[in-house]
Amino acid sequence: MEKININDRNAVSRAVEVLRSGGVVMHPTETCYGLAVDVRNEEALRKLYRLKGRDADKPLSILVDGFGMAVEYGVFSEKAEEVARKYWPGALSIVVPRGKVLSGFFNEGEDFVAIRYSSDEFSTRMVREFGGPVTTTSANKSGKKPLYMSFALDGVDLIVDGGEISGNKPSTVAKVEGDNVQVLRQGDIDLCEDV
Repeated sequence: MEKININDRNAVSRAVEVLRSGGVVMHPTETCYGLAVDVRNEEALRKLYRLKGRDADKPLSILVDGFGMAVEYGVFSEKAEEVARKYWPGALSIVVPRGKVLSGFFNEGEDFVAIRYSSDEFSTRMVREFGGPVTTTSANKSGKKPLYMSFALDGVDLIVDGGEISGNKPSTVAKVEGDNVQVLRQGDIDLCEDV
């Protein structure tokens, strides 16, 4: 297992190399440490499920580098776009109908996908340089508490060490279908009633 400091000038490029080789990257976000793999790599996704001990039928969220990438992988209604433009970048995952470009093996059988555009600079730079979405899931075994500092988790290929993150709430998750907005998980972001 390799570890690199987030302030190392090669941290982003090294993370991208690991993602492109089908590896798992542990990295800090604005909420907690997360695990990233290429959503287009079926074996990398299997590896992620194994190391988290996650049920195969439990869907994963994706991390994008902005609204432009988000609309490639999800179908945004006017209301969904309004929510995105108001609260992104930030700790908000927006659940929308999945786009056709998402591989069938990613969240197989799911009609919706949760998409997040993080306010964490490293996360966004990593996704941008990678050139496509990655998974965004907390760096912990399923059922355990999220990690707020880097930790040697079996199966992780690269740890990007950003030090300790203050114990923030997880991201808010909101499903937007047409004009209907439903908060599925309340986190750091409170969606205003006027949304």
